[in-house]
Amino acid sequence: MQDVKVYSLAGEGAAQLSEHFKVREFRCRDGSDPVFVSPRLVEALEAVRAHFGAPVTVTSGYRTVGHNAATAGSSPRSQHLYGLAADIQVAGHSPEEVAAFAETLLPDTGGIGVYGSFVHIDVRAAKSRWKG
Repeated sequence: MQDVKVYSLAGEGAAQLSEHFKVREFRCRDGSDPVFVSPRLVEALEAVRAHFGAPVTVTSGYRTVGHNAATAGSSPRSQHLYGLAADIQVAGHSPEEVAAFAETLLPDTGGIGVYGSFVHIDVRAAKSRWKG
């Protein structure tokens, strides 16, 4: 089982998870209060931030079942449901560049999906790669 922390958006949204990321950045866009986040995911995103020396925007973090179902192209078993995934954009860098670096962080595990304007990164135990 993955180590995942649960936070309250209302009570802990401004809390720092790491140097560059706060709880609220991983919130579900449906406005629900609980926010599930894997510390391993935050570590991976910090490594991306350090490598590129540029801001990382989380466009989608944790998702409730309802919000996930309403998200076009999402899987009913999405890693977003478990707080293990984030869709990100890195200022000044293409999704392909970001995915190539993510591969160095997760060579034998995790999910990396390359889309037109963002990269999906997750810290699942198995390895999965795709283009969206």
